[in-house]
Amino acid sequence: MAVKAKKTARKSNTIKLKFDTSWSYDPAPESKSAASIKPKYDHFINGAWVKPAGGKYFDSINPANEEKLSEVADGNEADVNKAVSAARNAYEQTWQKMPAKERAKYIFRIARMVQEKARELAIIETLDGGKPIRESRDFDVPTAANHFFYYAGWADKLEYAFPNRKTSALGVAGQIIPWNFPLLMAAWKIAPALATGNTVVLKPAETTPLTALKLAEIIQESDLPPGVVNIITGAGATGADIVNHPDINKIAFTGSTDVGKLIQRAVAGTNKRVTLELGGKAANIIFEDAPLDQAVEGVINGIYFNQGHVCCAGSRLYVQESVAKQVIRKLKDRMETLIVGDPLDKNTDIGAINSRQQLDTIQRYIKIGKQEGAEMYESSCRLPGKGFFCRPTLFTNVAQSNRIAQEEIFGPVLSVLTFRTDDEVIEKANNSPYGLSAGVWTDKGSKIFNLTKRMRAGVVWANTFNKFDPTSPFGGYKESGFGREGGFAWVIALCEFN
Repeated sequence: MAVKAKKTARKSNTIKLKFDTSWSYDPAPESKSAASIKPKYDHFINGAWVKPAGGKYFDSINPANEEKLSEVADGNEADVNKAVSAARNAYEQTWQKMPAKERAKYIFRIARMVQEKARELAIIETLDGGKPIRESRDFDVPTAANHFFYYAGWADKLEYAFPNRKTSALGVAGQIIPWNFPLLMAAWKIAPALATGNTVVLKPAETTPLTALKLAEIIQESDLPPGVVNIITGAGATGADIVNHPDINKIAFTGSTDVGKLIQRAVAGTNKRVTLELGGKAANIIFEDAPLDQAVEGVINGIYFNQGHVCCAGSRLYVQESVAKQVIRKLKDRMETLIVGDPLDKNTDIGAINSRQQLDTIQRYIKIGKQEGAEMYESSCRLPGKGFFCRPTLFTNVAQSNRIAQEEIFGPVLSVLTFRTDDEVIEKANNSPYGLSAGVWTDKGSKIFNLTKRMRAGVVWANTFNKFDPTSPFGGYKESGFGREGGFAWVIALCEFN
C-alpha cells in the first residue's frame, strides 16, 4: 500500500498533510509448477485409461488466457457401454459383496489423498475453470475431501441408521456434473454412492474435466477395485447416452433446468431413480434492522466472489426501502475494491468466466437489463486484455417482471429490488420459477423463522450466505429440481429398503 504525505501549508507552526491513499497489491501468483497436467487424457474405465472408441478428442481451455491445457477424450455410446458394463461387473462381483467397513477404508483413503494433493488440485481447478485460487484452495478442495471423510463414516452404519429394515444398494449410478464446482461435485456424487454400495459412471462437464480426471488418478492410486468408479468425458451427447442406458439404476444430475427437463422425459416410464439439482434465482433479503456491513459483505460473497457461477447465487437482492440508498451506496463502494484478474493471483477476487459461450450469455443479459430500463452500475476496474472476464455489475430500479430479475444469468450480475413489509417481500421472493435457495439478513429471530417457514426455497441462510456442509441436505423446489443430495437424505436416495 502506497501512502504519500505532502506538505501543503504552514499556519501557526502547524504542518498540514494531504494523504494520497491510492494503492495496489503487488502480484502474488500461485506457481503452475506444482500441478501436473497431461497433454492428453483418455477415459478412466475399469481401473485403466482407455482410448475413446471414436478416436476423437477435444481441447480443454484455460478461460483466463484462452490457451489449451490438454486434449480430452470425446466419449460416445460405445464408451458409455464399456463403462456401464465395468461398473455392473464391479458391483455384482466385488463392491456389493465387500464388507461395509472395508468400503469405508477405501473412501477414507481417497479423502486423505485428496488432502495430500490439495495444492495441485486447487491449481488445476483454477486453471481449468477460471475461479480464483483462493476459492479453489480454501473451499472447493477442502470441501471435496470433507465429503469423502463424511461418507466414509456412513458406510458401516446403514444397518444402525434404519433399524428393523434391510438396506441394499441400487446398483450402477450414472452421474453428470456441471462446470462450476468440478471437483466438489464429483466428490459430492461419488462419495455417497460408494458408501451405500453403488458403483459409478461419472461424466464431468466438457469445459472443466481436468480435476475429475486428476481424481481418477487418485482413485487408481488408492487401489479401489477396478470398475467401481468410471469417469468418461464428453459433451451433451455423452451425458444423454448415460441417461438412456438401460443398465443404469440411478441418475444424479446437477446442471441447467432445460437439460433437467430432458432427463425427466427420458427416465419417465423406467425404473430409474433420479435426483435433479437445477437452476436458481436466489432471493437475498436485507431488512432495515440487519447488520448492514455484514449483509453487504454477504451479498458480495454470494454473487461476485464466485463470478455468479453458483446455482444458488444470491442474484436477486431485496432491500427494505428505508435502508435501500444506504445499502446500494455500500455495495457500490465495495464493488470498487474488488480485483478482477488472473485467477492464479492470490489477490484476485473475481476470476474468469468459464467459457466464451457463458460470457456471451452474461453480456446478452446485461444488454437486456439496460433495454428494460434498469439503471446499471459496473465496477471501474480494468479487465485483462485476453481471456473471458466480466466486470461486477449492479442493476437498480429493477421491476419484478424484468427478465434480469426472473431468469438465471449465471454471472456476476446483481438485480436490486425494494420492499416495505414482510408479506410483500415473501410474495416477491416466491414469485419465481425457481426455488433453490434464499438468504435473510435481520436482527430478529422471529422474522427469520417467519420467512424460512413461508419461502419456497430448499435452503435458506440466515445472516450468512453460500455456506455448505456435507452433513446438510441440498436441493430445490419448482424448476430448481427435486430430491435432496447431501447428508442423511443423500444416503436414503441411494438405497433400497426392504
